[in-house]
Amino acid sequence: MTSERFTEVRGHPLFKNISDGSFEALARGAYVQNFPPHTELISEGEAADFLHIVLSGSVELFCSWESRETTMATVWPVSAFILAATIRDRPYLMSGRTLGKTRIMLVPSQDVRAVFESDSEFAKAIVAELANFYRASIKNTKNLKLRTSKERLANYLIKCSRREENCLVFELQYEKRRLASYLGMTPENLSRSFNALKPFGVQVDGQKVRLEDLEKLIAFAKPTDLIDGYE
Repeated sequence: MTSERFTEVRGHPLFKNISDGSFEALARGAYVQNFPPHTELISEGEAADFLHIVLSGSVELFCSWESRETTMATVWPVSAFILAATIRDRPYLMSGRTLGKTRIMLVPSQDVRAVFESDSEFAKAIVAELANFYRASIKNTKNLKLRTSKERLANYLIKCSRREENCLVFELQYEKRRLASYLGMTPENLSRSFNALKPFGVQVDGQKVRLEDLEKLIAFAKPTDLIDGYE
């Protein structure tokens, strides 16, 4: 069966509970492609012809206006993007490019919409995924609007530590220019924010960060599940 080529995504929440026939219908027109670093996969304003699923590597979602550009999110394996445009048959609101060598599964959007109409389990999975995206976007907006740049950076570093099982020394996932964009600040403001966090035990050397007093940093940052919690 065609679907046997894509067993690695069968356990993804979008596909886990759908029928074998529905998965076969999605897999029939799908294919996997390897992309080199810094390849633009989609451009905002273009038609959403495919649902993209990151199998390995990572993809930066970004937007631009006039001469300005900002990072919106980074997609890691195994995750789909941009689902809303696919379901609504609307143009992409974001662009996407690979950060490193990346392997992508592409599923024709028309097939996704057809199975959405015919398979109730797939429809429920789509709604759940879109609800998670919506809640994540609200949390991100709250982070940007309610916190200072120093607070945003502090909470980001706490997230990084927790992701590494509370490790106090870790490498930044983003280069600093991209991290500044993601946190809604300029590279110069990011540098000032790192310096401002030194009294809270934050030491940075290139991409390496050391948190010398995590409890003190948490007391300053005041992380909350209503902004920082994972769904």
